[in-house]
Amino acid sequence: MIKTTLSIIGLSLVSTLALAADPLHGTKWKTIDDVTKKPLSVVQFTETSKGVLSAKIVDVLEGTEGEKCTKCKGKFFNKPLQGVQIVSGLKKAGNNSYDGGKITDPKNGKTYSFNARLSEDGKTLNGRGYIGISALGRSQTWVRIY
Repeated sequence: MIKTTLSIIGLSLVSTLALAADPLHGTKWKTIDDVTKKPLSVVQFTETSKGVLSAKIVDVLEGTEGEKCTKCKGKFFNKPLQGVQIVSGLKKAGNNSYDGGKITDPKNGKTYSFNARLSEDGKTLNGRGYIGISALGRSQTWVRIY
């Protein structure tokens, strides 16, 4: 009886660890324009049951209030920036890095391949959007909001 109880507790702990959410799940980040260095928006990450991450704009910041995604394609065309999903398909690659994602720039409506790296202290997320190879892209550092 004791062995059975201990086995059940052990299996419960292992399954709980296996289902633990990714460190990005539920977190909010202030996006920073890579040219002007001004904050643009706040995005929030969510994770699917298959471990795939996405992020949408949950707040627009000074200078972008009321703007619409006039150059976005599909369901976000001409919709307010708040609510637009800008990251999709991002997967953990190990060692605080993520790849396989896509990111949409609401300013031009274009979608790029996307990878990211979470800093060791979890306070910044360094992302890179690119076409073809990562060397042909641009980077942004997002700041975690606590």
